[in-house]
Amino acid sequence: MPDIETERLLLRRMRADDAEDMYEYASDSEVTRYLTWFPHPDSRYTRDYLEYLGTRYRVGDFFDWAITLKESGKMIGTCGFTSFDYTNDSAEMGYVLNPKYRGQGIVPEALRAVLDFGFGNLALHRAEAKFIEGNEASRRVMEKVGMKFEGIKRGGMLIKGEYRDIGICAVLRDEFYK
Repeated sequence: MPDIETERLLLRRMRADDAEDMYEYASDSEVTRYLTWFPHPDSRYTRDYLEYLGTRYRVGDFFDWAITLKESGKMIGTCGFTSFDYTNDSAEMGYVLNPKYRGQGIVPEALRAVLDFGFGNLALHRAEAKFIEGNEASRRVMEKVGMKFEGIKRGGMLIKGEYRDIGICAVLRDEFYK
């Protein structure tokens, strides 16, 4: 998995030494409010998770990048493909950002770069992202990168013991490059 550079960011593999930076936001219940996972209980859990991801990278089918600031090298979130539908040349995307860096256009910058990689290097035809209903900020990010809102899947996912309505946005390769 290659590094990807943008104007302000370096997207790279996550590493075990990112544990402190990741734990800073992954332990925050407000950050995970609209995510499928619970807050990390301690920094050891975060380190173990990052060590596990190292095995996923080695297999070669894992494309989730650490979002790092070029200027400081600090990891401030993640962005990448969470699953692939190889039969239909499609992938689902996900992202999370440390709340200290919200409102600066960082996630759209990272998403555009990852979408370009997916369409250009992985020959994807379609990329989609989901959001838990109520997370309008996430939907706006998706729309900023050219994704179109396709609808709500009522009771679409069991998340933290509760069936939640899930919004879906997507973009096709030819739409992205227009």
